[in-house]
Amino acid sequence: MENGAAKPVIVAIDGPAGTGKSSTSKAVAAQLGLSYLDTGAQYRAITWWMVNNGIDIDDPSAIAAVAGKPEIVSGTDPAGPTITVDGTDVAGPIRTQEVSSKVSAVSAVPEVRARITELQRSLATSAEDGIVVEGRDIGTTVLPDADLKIFLTASPEARAARRSGELKGADVHATREALIKRDAADSSRKTSPLAKADDAVEVDTTDLTLAQVIECVVTLVEEKRAGK
Repeated sequence: MENGAAKPVIVAIDGPAGTGKSSTSKAVAAQLGLSYLDTGAQYRAITWWMVNNGIDIDDPSAIAAVAGKPEIVSGTDPAGPTITVDGTDVAGPIRTQEVSSKVSAVSAVPEVRARITELQRSLATSAEDGIVVEGRDIGTTVLPDADLKIFLTASPEARAARRSGELKGADVHATREALIKRDAADSSRKTSPLAKADDAVEVDTTDLTLAQVIECVVTLVEEKRAGK
């Protein structure tokens, strides 16, 4: 290794919504000088494109037929991750309730997953210093050879409280029901379900502050880099 440079490290962080996955992944990447990829944003982006182009979300064959059309570009700077579809900045529009309610259906289509997985792998392998990739099937399907796999969990109550804090004015009970429904959809889909890789380190974030979760993950990455 020249100049004692650390080899690029690929970190996969998976888990359901509301576990602090995005905040943790971004902070860890920033702290360690790694790139960052929010794979959920890519699925939201392709869902936004489908909705915008009037594709019938209830028809998997209609979704599959156009899965290759939108050009999705992800910027991987943790300080300011960007995402564009056909040159349009969609960072805001992809977070709407309309997109949130349809992303599971679009994500379940195998052609969509194949397209986005390919995109994710090329971004991960081209990250010179390494990358933190967060999602739901990174450690199991997208990057099964990742140097470090982490699976974040939290109780449905804790996750709903965090999520409704993010979604201004959201009702915690309704949010909890929506999260449980989405977990069930994502865990039971045939293609790349939400699942914990056998070799993943599980971190339960229910009783931890965000700072504690970040510290825990940074330590795991540093140990991996040091070859422990």
